[in-house]
Amino acid sequence: MEQDSFRHQGLRRQLVQLLREKGISNPLVLAAIGNVPRHLFMDNAFLEYAYLDKAFPIACEQTISQPFTVAYQTELLDPQKGEKVLEIGTGSGYQSAVLAETGAKVYTIERHRPLLDGTKKLLDKLNYNQIKTFFGDGFKGLPAFAPFDKILVTCGAPEIPTELLKQLKIGGLLVIPVGAGEEQVMTTVLKMGDNKFDTIELKKFRFVPMLHQKVR
Repeated sequence: MEQDSFRHQGLRRQLVQLLREKGISNPLVLAAIGNVPRHLFMDNAFLEYAYLDKAFPIACEQTISQPFTVAYQTELLDPQKGEKVLEIGTGSGYQSAVLAETGAKVYTIERHRPLLDGTKKLLDKLNYNQIKTFFGDGFKGLPAFAPFDKILVTCGAPEIPTELLKQLKIGGLLVIPVGAGEEQVMTTVLKMGDNKFDTIELKKFRFVPMLHQKVR
């Protein structure tokens, strides 16, 4: 595996500056983006472009989100050290690593077994031991480990899954892109009580669709 060179670190500093210019201001989030070697989460064919603010294809017809999207979602989520965060859609593991860099305890679920197996090996190799990976259906979440302080969905959901709302603690926050078409609306849901939620719709993004787990 290619290592994290001074050149890569310099490119990350440029990326962090670009994200600042695009409005990302949370110092924890910017530091996390600056620490995670994004090039190691990508196919070798795209290594030269790893620190551009663009999404790229990964295995199983999925994508690694553009850094601004990762930073924007993470800033909305505002993870704090020691918080339990559930991530729906492990993908390349890049977003998982950014969450872990903020000090959160990350539980992440992926429906593509080959993708998850490869990502788990990479996360272990990079010593992200605080990230727990699971194979399963993101719509169902991880009830055995609930409640969670925060939940982050990294794929376009046709609607807000009820099971995820149940697994949020009261006072907890869900960040999810919602929409069945090509574009989704980034949405935050604050759980005020057992059946009371404060929902805010924000910017539009494009994500791969959130789908149920494949039948094996």
